[in-house]
Amino acid sequence: MRSSRLGDYIEPVEGRNTDLHYGIDNVRGISIKKCFIPTKADMDGVALNRYLIISPGDFCYVTVTSRNGEKITIAYNDSQSTFICSSSYVGFRIQENKLNELMPDFLFICFNRPEFDRYTRFNSWGSARETFSWDSMCEMEINLPPLSIQQKYVDVYKALVANQMAYESGLDELKLVCDASIQRIKEESTVQKLGSLIRKENLRNIDNKIHKVMGLSTEKRFREANSRVDRSELSKYKVVSPLEFAFVEITDTWKCFAHAMNDLGTRIVVSPIYQVFSVDKTRLNPQYLSAILKRNGFDRFVRYHSWGSAREVFSYSELAEISIPTPNLEVQKAIAAVFEAYEKRKKINDKLKKQISEMCPILIKGSNEEAQRG
Repeated sequence: MRSSRLGDYIEPVEGRNTDLHYGIDNVRGISIKKCFIPTKADMDGVALNRYLIISPGDFCYVTVTSRNGEKITIAYNDSQSTFICSSSYVGFRIQENKLNELMPDFLFICFNRPEFDRYTRFNSWGSARETFSWDSMCEMEINLPPLSIQQKYVDVYKALVANQMAYESGLDELKLVCDASIQRIKEESTVQKLGSLIRKENLRNIDNKIHKVMGLSTEKRFREANSRVDRSELSKYKVVSPLEFAFVEITDTWKCFAHAMNDLGTRIVVSPIYQVFSVDKTRLNPQYLSAILKRNGFDRFVRYHSWGSAREVFSYSELAEISIPTPNLEVQKAIAAVFEAYEKRKKINDKLKKQISEMCPILIKGSNEEAQRG
């Protein structure tokens, strides 16, 4: 096994969408989870002729690494589709005459390790923004086991991914069932204003007894607070009891209705800037309401009805004015059960993805050790 300079094996992608052969549907962004995602940018009026063409087998990354969760944003197009990406990204591929020495999938396993994130952060430079340049990418050293060993460990990786994707496919079908059920009752049931079914809560952690501080994620779940919190002084924080909701009024930063229902089974505290509310359980099932609020269509509704100058907000009073379908509690419970099953499977799917990422360092280490023994 030999250690080689990566730049001797890769070349930049130069192709641009000059003839506009590819449109909005082909535009992709990149997630810090190292995958291509539908773009979240406002594409209205954006010229696509300068966009990079990322063909199957190509890689693409964002050079800026600061304020990026200590990760580098990079992805590998292992699909059969061609994407286009912002010209601010860097695209590259393995040189054709080097494919008999380095497999694209094996290279992506290398990129998918925490070690690579740490390497790119350490080798990023800049003042206002730290970047990991193309030259730095090319100077990176990579261990190259024989192609047969690379193939062996790529096969293991692909088997893990195939298992996860099969599980995710069933997850999408379950989500369709949930959305279809809600759509059907919208057409068949009476509607009521949410304000008559919920109540604003403002209980404070005055005695400072609750120390479980949570924030909100764009995935509409409670998570450990990212900001530095003085847990010895939480008296001004708001208490969220089990099955109560909290949400952020500001929407222009989050680009969605950032909220969550407390399904943790214990009381928690959240920032005083959050809004907290409870539901009338004699008329509204909390899990059923959660299913409605988590729909993508509701995010669009909230963004459209957000107002402000410096910051756009969707207030509690505006939430209270929304009308929702209210079938009897048994129907609500049934829909909530389907949605709960979806949520549980989604968490399992997220764990599977995390396990695949955690396997990458083990696979690379195993391939290196096998090459040394051989």
